[in-house]
Amino acid sequence: MTGDGAFLAAAPLLAASLTRDPLAVSTVTAAFYLPWLLVGLPAGALVDRWPRRLVMITADLLRAGVLTALAVLMATGHAALAPLVGAILIVGIAQCFFDASSQSVIPVLVGRDKETLTRTNGRYWAIDTVGRSLAGPPIGSAAFALSRMLPFAGDAASFVMSAACISRLPAMPAPGGNLPLVAAVRAGLSHLRRTPELRMLATGMALYNFAYNVSMATFVLYATSVLHVADAGYGLLLAVAAVGGILTGWRAAPLTRRLSYRRMMAIACCLQGLAWAGIAAIPDAFATGAFLALIGAASTLVSVAASSARPALTPDNLLGRVTSAFRLFGVGAAGLGALTGGLVAGESTLRIPLWVAAALLAVTGGFLRPWARRPT
Repeated sequence: MTGDGAFLAAAPLLAASLTRDPLAVSTVTAAFYLPWLLVGLPAGALVDRWPRRLVMITADLLRAGVLTALAVLMATGHAALAPLVGAILIVGIAQCFFDASSQSVIPVLVGRDKETLTRTNGRYWAIDTVGRSLAGPPIGSAAFALSRMLPFAGDAASFVMSAACISRLPAMPAPGGNLPLVAAVRAGLSHLRRTPELRMLATGMALYNFAYNVSMATFVLYATSVLHVADAGYGLLLAVAAVGGILTGWRAAPLTRRLSYRRMMAIACCLQGLAWAGIAAIPDAFATGAFLALIGAASTLVSVAASSARPALTPDNLLGRVTSAFRLFGVGAAGLGALTGGLVAGESTLRIPLWVAAALLAVTGGFLRPWARRPT
């Protein structure tokens, strides 16, 4: 996960060193999202018919090989934008398979008890945040400054180590099912549509991702232009948000013991809406830091609610497909939210997207109807 965070920081830096064309550089960001839109659902269907430990190991080794090749290109002076974008796409496709498998493996290993699932997923997302958001990006930036190939070679090594660790998991046979691929995808979507709690949570996740990215799309401009935060200070603000997410993830089970999954997500959306409203209303860097810690905590709660509800409400042979469907809706909504945030800021002020996000999150909290008495 730390290697992923380093890769996420180093890839745009490499793109910017290869070309100053904004459209060309933007293809790197698009390449991170595109795999889920292209192969997310088929990947989930295939994960449900293949041995999941083998899928994860294969995905890790494929990513290691691609990043090693990219590092060799840089070391020999043949770095170019096309190989970088190609590498990001292949790594992203492998991640679609890995993520669907890893989320499906958790209930096999720990069971489907709510307390256990919440605790396990809370710590999973806490560790993910440490690597992907707190430690990885600064390590990737620093390594890139030393040598352009270093963060990519390091990420390749991290995937090899991950494969070695996963190989120690117990063997897990394929859940079964040999439906044609299109029929298998439809079966997963049908289960999601016919399960009210899952349907509400998937919609809530999409709305949350849309609102969050409306505000984050131009937040760097708000921080630097309105709050007058330096570049290094902006990194610290993001680190504070990550710390809030880490602490909440580690204590997710006791914090949410009396909450259903739907209530957990609804409360998280409302808290984050209040935080974005606070950032818009109080243009102060220190106050913003405190609100960002709350935003990080709420983000982790949303992830824990979704990742715990899926195995609790989905049979094992459909879990990969349902996980991929959640990711597909979330990624698509995130991209649309970022575009909307940029358009809103361009037509108004940098503060308006924050108010829009706050309103959307409040509406999402109400949409989830946390007061409804439905078993989860």
